[in-house]
Amino acid sequence: MTLILGLETSCDETAASVVRDGRYVISNVVATQHDLHERYRGVVPEIASRAHLQNINPVIHEALEQAGVTLHDLDAIAVGHRPGLIGSLLVGVSAAKTLAWSAGKPLIGVDHVQAHLHAATMIATPPGTTQDTDKDPGPLDFPALGLVVSGGHSSIYQMRSATDLTLIGSTIDDAVGEAYDKAAVILNVGYPGGPKLDKLAQQGNPGSHDLPRSMLGKDSLDFSFSGLKTAVLYTVRGHPKGRGAAAKFERSIDDLTEQQVADIAAAFQAAAVDAVTAKLKRAIKHMAEGGAAPKSLVIGGGVSANSLLRTRVAQLGEQLDIAVRIPAFAYCLDNAAMIAGLAHVHHESGNFADLDLPAIASGSV
Repeated sequence: MTLILGLETSCDETAASVVRDGRYVISNVVATQHDLHERYRGVVPEIASRAHLQNINPVIHEALEQAGVTLHDLDAIAVGHRPGLIGSLLVGVSAAKTLAWSAGKPLIGVDHVQAHLHAATMIATPPGTTQDTDKDPGPLDFPALGLVVSGGHSSIYQMRSATDLTLIGSTIDDAVGEAYDKAAVILNVGYPGGPKLDKLAQQGNPGSHDLPRSMLGKDSLDFSFSGLKTAVLYTVRGHPKGRGAAAKFERSIDDLTEQQVADIAAAFQAAAVDAVTAKLKRAIKHMAEGGAAPKSLVIGGGVSANSLLRTRVAQLGEQLDIAVRIPAFAYCLDNAAMIAGLAHVHHESGNFADLDLPAIASGSV
């Protein structure tokens, strides 16, 4: 049995988790910062890093207490050290180094994006409970096609293993989660925008507006969502007259009824999800033609919690006879269970980090 404590501070979630044998989550504690960033309708890096400093020790203590273990019971300390906001990452990396050094435990650096895909294998198993094998998602089957969709990522990977990934498609402008957040601001639905817009869209008519689905080239596996954001803005406010500071829109969001707003939300969500699923179809074909037809389709990241995306991906799996793996809701958003889970793979292969492990803001697999 291997017990690993994982830490996650890449953006605005301070998280700690104890995981057994790479997939069984004994504790999973997350301190959110939504109330701190709501007035700005987006994450402010300096505020995020300061909040991590305040939250990191209590969150670690709570995760160990819930798991009923001490630092000395652990086999390793893991931390998401790339990519993310540099100030936020530094808090988690510094805490992990301190814990590893003081307890004499191995340190493991984990790629945050890779961990989002491993999240599809995680299952909650609190102390003193018996594992329900009927609900155990089991390990991933490789080769696999991986999709990470979040506020910072819209990326498609060819996966040969949990840590051997090749990027085959990404966004050329905005991530789909960022597009959701901006559309939520335009529609004035509140923060965090993604889940609120998803809920609102379920009350609307997705066919009410013909919003663009950017496909780029006929064989492209890349994404583009900037045009969709602009289309939502013009649908809500009309086309601006004039230029620069003198530009004036025809109307404001206050001129629309609640149903009209819901219809635009539904049309936006339909367009965004259509674009994602279309690229997944292309990517599956791309892998098959290259002689590595995927045995599973793995989705991760905050947008993997989206109701329509989960439905459409499940339908795609049935249509193409390919297993679909999507994380439980608790492991879609940033969390430390996925960090500790993937760290087990590194632990098994002896892939440990030194105490000079860097925090890396950009770049990934």
